[in-house]
This record gives sequence, structure tokens and C-alpha cells, in this order.
Amino acid sequence: GLIDQVAARFQEEITSGRWPVGERIPIEGELATSFGVGRNTVREALQSLVHAGLLSREQGRGTFVISRSELSGSLSRQLAGGSRQHYLELRLALDSTAASLAALRRTAAEVDDLRRLCDEREASWDADDPDARAAADLALHRAIVAATHNPLYVHLYSSMTDVFASHMRDEVSGDDDAVHRHHRDLVEAIAEGDAGRASGLVTSIFEPFMA
Repeated sequence: GLIDQVAARFQEEITSGRWPVGERIPIEGELATSFGVGRNTVREALQSLVHAGLLSREQGRGTFVISRSELSGSLSRQLAGGSRQHYLELRLALDSTAASLAALRRTAAEVDDLRRLCDEREASWDADDPDARAAADLALHRAIVAATHNPLYVHLYSSMTDVFASHMRDEVSGDDDAVHRHHRDLVEAIAEGDAGRASGLVTSIFEPFMA
């Protein structure tokens, strides 16, 4: 019981973002003092989160956050061997379906948000920062998924983006003008409620990277 309670409190540190993905967490002694429990309890609680795929222990370096959710952690283990082609095929399936659903269900406020994010995505190309480009691109695609109003889809997609993070740089390095145009057209197809065109535009976005 106590170990589970402590593990739940540690998990809250992760899901809240107080322990960000990629960051090293405090050492066991500090955690024992902060949470008012013994070091053995801390060690067992941390180990349970390692098994859940949220944490990773690195010899001589410490314990690091590798995922925000158990679903994402499980997917990371299952899909670790996937190739870039596998990633693109799965993204194409997820994003094209999301685009068609969003076209049928989006609200006026969501359309305004998509247009803003599309502008921010394009503006991010002014800086030679692949991470900023990837973040802006992902923000737009996440907003499209959110416009499906399907909470299961949103949760799954969010978990998948953690799994696919290592591939994001390649995805945003193609023909800039064409990719920008396809994204603008995608947002407008969603705004117009044209599900078929929205889905087709996602295919146009991904096809150059799958050649």
C-alpha cells in the first residue's frame, strides 16, 4: 500500500510536468526527505515506474523520465524497433482519419485556433531551429486531433507523439513552400467541412517523405 501510494505521488510529478520528460529526477535520499518516507520505499516506488515505462535508470547518471504516461511507455517498448517508414505509415493513417473527423466536428473557435497555429507553424521556419519547427508542426496536428472531439483519439495520439518524437525532425525538412501550402489548404478544408479533401491533403503532406 505505501509503495503504491508513493509511486502514485511520483507519477503525479511526471504527469504534471514538474518532472519533465528527458530530465533527471532527484536522488533517492532527496526524495525520501521530500516525501517523508524511507529510502527502501522510494527505491521500490521508482522501480515500479521503471517497469511501467515512465522512468529509466542509467548507471552512474541517475534516473530519468522517459514518458508521461504508461500507455506511451508501453508503446515506446513495443515500437522501439520501428523504422521511419513504419512511423510515416502510422502517422498517415492517424492524421488522415483525424483530419476527416475534424472537418465534420470542428467548432468555429477551433477553426480560428487552427488558422493561428498554421501561421505559427509557417513562421517557425524563419528560424533555423529544427526543434522549434517540429514543435510548431506537432501543435497544429494535435489541434486537428483535438477537433475530432474523441477523447480516446486525443489520448492515443498524444501518447504516440512521445513514441515518434525522434522522427519529427525529418518530417519537417521537405519542400517548404509545398508543405506550407498543403497545411494551409488542410486547415481550410477542415474549416469548410470537406472531410474527403482534408484526408487527401494529409496524404499530400506525407507522400514526399515516404518516397
